[in-house]
Amino acid sequence: MKLSALRPMLWTSRLKETVNYYTEILGFKCGEFNEDWGWAAVHKDDVEIMFAVPNEHTPYEKPLFTGSFYILVDPVDEMWEGVKDKANIAYPIDNFEYEMREFAIYDINGYMLQFGQDIATLPK
Repeated sequence: MKLSALRPMLWTSRLKETVNYYTEILGFKCGEFNEDWGWAAVHKDDVEIMFAVPNEHTPYEKPLFTGSFYILVDPVDEMWEGVKDKANIAYPIDNFEYEMREFAIYDINGYMLQFGQDIATLPK
């Protein structure tokens, strides 16, 4: 058995606004948007995220995810420069004792997105 990809499905009541945030602020491309289904998918390089409007069988008031989504980026400083003045910052870019240079933001739904790069791969 081989696992080949993880594609999170994030719930939102603001599908169009969410896709716009990921494409306009974070540089993703919209691969599919289907308002009738209440579903969309965005991608950038090897990362794909899907969004869905919860259906009538799903109790939903707001996103309840309690973790974060950690995305490896090279170069992380370039990503930081592109989003730092446009995003809701959870914490600014910094080097951490676990050998990662990273920062975190909240998307418009309140999901935390962390972006990091292994310090060993940073330019000298």
